[in-house]
Amino acid sequence: MSTTKKVSLLTYWTRNYVLTLVIGLALLFFLSAFWIRHTTMEHRIEMMEVIADETVIGITNMATGIGPNHFETFIERREPKPRREIDPTVYITDTFGNVLAINRLFPQTIVSNFYENIENQDELQQIQIDGKKYTVVKRSITIDEEVAGYVFTVESNETLTEVKQEYGLLALMILCMGLLGWGAIYTLSKRLSKPITDVAAAAKLVENGQYTISLPTNIKEKEVDELVTSFKEMVTRLEQLEKTRTELLAGVTHELKTPVTSISGLLQAVNDGVVTNEDAKEFIRMALTETTKMKTMIGDLLAFNSFAVDAVPVKIETVQINDVISDIVRRWGATHSQTDLYISYLEEDTNLQTDVIRVQQILTNLLTNAEQAMDGNGTIHVTLQKNEHSIIVDVQDSGCGIPLAEQPFIFERFYRGEQKKYKIRGLGLGLPLSKMMAQSIGGELTLLKSTSRGTTFRLKLMKTF
Repeated sequence: MSTTKKVSLLTYWTRNYVLTLVIGLALLFFLSAFWIRHTTMEHRIEMMEVIADETVIGITNMATGIGPNHFETFIERREPKPRREIDPTVYITDTFGNVLAINRLFPQTIVSNFYENIENQDELQQIQIDGKKYTVVKRSITIDEEVAGYVFTVESNETLTEVKQEYGLLALMILCMGLLGWGAIYTLSKRLSKPITDVAAAAKLVENGQYTISLPTNIKEKEVDELVTSFKEMVTRLEQLEKTRTELLAGVTHELKTPVTSISGLLQAVNDGVVTNEDAKEFIRMALTETTKMKTMIGDLLAFNSFAVDAVPVKIETVQINDVISDIVRRWGATHSQTDLYISYLEEDTNLQTDVIRVQQILTNLLTNAEQAMDGNGTIHVTLQKNEHSIIVDVQDSGCGIPLAEQPFIFERFYRGEQKKYKIRGLGLGLPLSKMMAQSIGGELTLLKSTSRGTTFRLKLMKTF
C-alpha cells in the first residue's frame, strides 16, 4: 500500500512552477550580474583611455620648454571630472621610466615596474602586485616626432568592477519578476485546477449514485473542456445504463414471473388432480410451451451479453449464398406453414465468405418478427440482390408497420414498441442482437422502410476479395 502523501493539484503545480521560476530567475540574476560586471569594467577602461589621451594632448600643447616642472604643473592644474565614475592614478614618465609627475601618491612597487611597462608595447596591460590585479593604460608623448615620455593611467581591477547600485536595481527587478511570476502561476494553476477539482468532486457524487451534477461550461482551454464534456457524457451514459439496468431487472423479473406462474399453476392443477386424462396432457403441453418461451428469453439475454463483450466466436466459411438462404427460409417455413413465404434468388449463385450460423440467427429473427407484425396472416418476401461490394438480403412483410416515432429506437436494447409490448412476451433484444451479429461478421442490418402497408429490413453481407 502506497504511503506517498497526496497534495492538491493547485499546490503541486504551483510548487513545481515556482521552483522552476526561482531556478530560472537565479540563473538570470547571475548571468546579468556577470554581464553588468563585464560591461562596467570595459566602460571604465575606456574612461582610463580617454583620460590618458586627454593628458597626452594637454602635454603636447604645452610642449615649449618642456621639463619636469611643466609636467608637475600640468598635473596640478588638471581639472577634476566629478561626473566620472573613476579617477585613476596618472603617471608621467620619461623614456627611461623615471616618474616625472603623479597626481597622487601610489605604492612604490607599481612605480618600480614602469620600466617593464615601457618595454611592453601593449597599450593596455594587466599587472599583479602583492596579489592584487591592476589595469594599466599606456600612451606615448610624442614631440617633434620623437617620443619624449609616457602617460600611464592605473586603477585596480577591484575598483573597475565595483558596482553597487546596478546590483541593487537588478535584485529589485528580479524580485518584482519573481512576485509577478508567482502571482501569474498561482492564478493560472488555480484556473486550470478548478474544473479538474470540480470533476473529481462530481465523480464522488456519481460514485454514491447521484447523477445530477453541475460542472462549468465556459472553459476556454480545449483539453480541459474536452475532459469536462467527456465526463458529462459519461455520467449521462452511466445514468442511462443504470436506468436500463433497473428496467431490465424489472422487465426480466416480470417476463420470467409470468411463465413461471403459469407453469406452476398448470403443474399444480395436474398434481392436485384438478384435471385428468387428456386435459392433464394438455396442461403439461402448455407448461412445456411456457418453458420453451422462458428458455428462449434466457437464451436471448445470455447471447446478447456474450456479443456485448465480444465473447462469441465467429466461424467464417465459403458458401453459396442462394443455397444458404434457401435452406434457412425452408427450415423456418416448415414450422410456420400458415405464413405465405416467397423467395427471389440471385440469377447466378455467388460464393460468399460468412458465418452461416449467424446469418441463420439473423434471418430467423427477422422472419419471426415479420410473422408477429402480420398476426400470422400475410405474406413475407425474401429478396436477394448483389452489387460490386456486397450481397443484399431484404425481408419484407405485409404487416401493419412500425410507427414513425418508434423507428429510431428499434435497435436499442430492451426497447419494445407500444404495439408489441402488450401482445408479445419478450425482452426487446431480438433486433439489437441481430444487429450485433451482423456487425460481428462484417455485415450491416438496417431498417430500409416501414409504412402502414408493411416493413422491410435489409441485411448487407460484405464480399471479401
